[in-house]
Amino acid sequence: MALRDARSLLLGLLLLFHVWGAWAEVEVNMEDRVEVLRGDMAQIDCMFSSSGGIGGTVIQWFYVTQSGEKQNIYYQDATMNYVQKGTRFAERISVNGTGDTGGVVLTISDVQLKDEREFICLVKSQTEAAGEGRTRLKVFEIPDLPSIEGVQTGISVDEDNPSKIGVCEVKNGYPKPNITWYRNNVPLRVDRDVVKISPSTTTESSGLFSIRSELSVKVAREHKDDLFYCEVTYLVPGETRMTESDRINVTVYYPATAVNVWVESPKGKVKEGDSIELHCRDNGNTPSSLISIRHVETDESWDNNMLVLDNVTRLNSGVYQCTSLDMETFDEIAGETTVFVNYIDAAVLIPEDIAIVTQGQELTATCNALSSLQTRAVWFKNGEEVSKDHSLMLKNVSFDTAGTYTCVVTVPEMDGMETSGSLLVRVQGPPHIIKTDNTEIEETLETTVDLSCNVRGFPAPLVTWTTSDGQIRKTPSQKETEEGVQSVFSVKVTSDITAVCEAQNDFGSDNLTFNIKAKGNGVIIAVIIILILLLAILGSVLYFLYKKGKICGRSGKQDLTKQKSNKDNIVVEMKSDNTEEAVLLAVNGEKHPPSDQ
Repeated sequence: MALRDARSLLLGLLLLFHVWGAWAEVEVNMEDRVEVLRGDMAQIDCMFSSSGGIGGTVIQWFYVTQSGEKQNIYYQDATMNYVQKGTRFAERISVNGTGDTGGVVLTISDVQLKDEREFICLVKSQTEAAGEGRTRLKVFEIPDLPSIEGVQTGISVDEDNPSKIGVCEVKNGYPKPNITWYRNNVPLRVDRDVVKISPSTTTESSGLFSIRSELSVKVAREHKDDLFYCEVTYLVPGETRMTESDRINVTVYYPATAVNVWVESPKGKVKEGDSIELHCRDNGNTPSSLISIRHVETDESWDNNMLVLDNVTRLNSGVYQCTSLDMETFDEIAGETTVFVNYIDAAVLIPEDIAIVTQGQELTATCNALSSLQTRAVWFKNGEEVSKDHSLMLKNVSFDTAGTYTCVVTVPEMDGMETSGSLLVRVQGPPHIIKTDNTEIEETLETTVDLSCNVRGFPAPLVTWTTSDGQIRKTPSQKETEEGVQSVFSVKVTSDITAVCEAQNDFGSDNLTFNIKAKGNGVIIAVIIILILLLAILGSVLYFLYKKGKICGRSGKQDLTKQKSNKDNIVVEMKSDNTEEAVLLAVNGEKHPPSDQ
């Protein structure tokens, strides 16, 4: 009985173990996708669990071919592991982990585009239960920077269809990059009649993609300053990135609707003598327009959009018309501006040139100039300002009043507008000789003295000179001055002289006396005295030598007696009756005639 119960229990246990083995399951967990940049290393995790335990499991790795078949690349169990030879991954994969921890990692190095496949991790337990997981490997490549090129020729607003703006290109990206066009930071969408975008894709031999996009737009006048660029978006592991191209602007041709004419320089008012630079420009943009400038008053024209007039006069004033002609449509538009050249004429003085006024009377003079602008007048005499008015008032005139008055007329509004005139004022009256302190003169004999007589008065006085010898002389060096005359008289001093300058006109006369005192020439006297002193000294020396016997004279025959007392002594005996025959006694005592000396 007991034996039979033991057998029944053993059979029940075996049946229970069999049922548990049939119910055992393996669960495998893997990421849906793993993303990696081309050339980097990819790691694919395979995590698993089993109701029957994880000991003694078999792990296999596969990838799915393009035809959908499973290709084994790795195998491992409790006793062995190996990489399947002959596959594309044989040299680039490794697996970390034994499975005892419930997970392994497949590592793929130097990932390439062709590695973008689905990878399968198959796990079998000891009870032959199996489970598998799948992960898709995604490979990415960052594309080159985008390039953009705009059309080099202009685009006309008259085109019926959209005109080509430019081409944007991005190369060597994976997966395929995307290009979006912008105008002034606003994305452009395809519009059949306004915007056309033509993309194209090229697959390079490396498997990378290059994208080219051509933009065409129907332009209008307001698009002349628009900036176009393209934006490239591309995928990288875990995110989407964006980069932009350079900005480009295209030339838009459009017809003119108005013409503008203006004076570029000088700024502000124009005066005679200036150089005018006149500019002309229409508001169109077309290579076939012709611009010309015409002076309406003279009908003179210039085929240019800029005109320079040098040294202008008031005759250059008037209307300047600028005309723009479209050579394709022959449409013509015009604009104009008025140029006024300010002027100032020569100063007009009343009285004119010369004013004659009698001493004690008054003089009123006026000065003005015809000008296009308000003027101001200032009077000057000898560089000093005497009046700030168009009128000059001179009261109780005197000889001090006489002279040249200059009137300067200016335009306060404009620098450089100026004219002037002069008025010579002569004051009628009897001559008046300007006294000088140098009328008493002391001069050396035989020198020449210049005597000057400055006379005020009008009409110009006649000056005569009278000397103490009674001679009356008219000086040839008389010259007129603004106040009267100046006379210079040259006289040679031979003795004391008195000279009288007399000036006379219709109103009276005046005179001035010069006294010249002659004095000896001190230099000559000094030389004579020095010569006399020298002669006196020379005579004294000669006399002294004679007394000492150092000098021999001749006076007829002379007897010379030789004395032997001293060889160094010379004895001379002179006979007064014949100095011609003097004989010198030599040092040696010998007697010689004078010719032998």
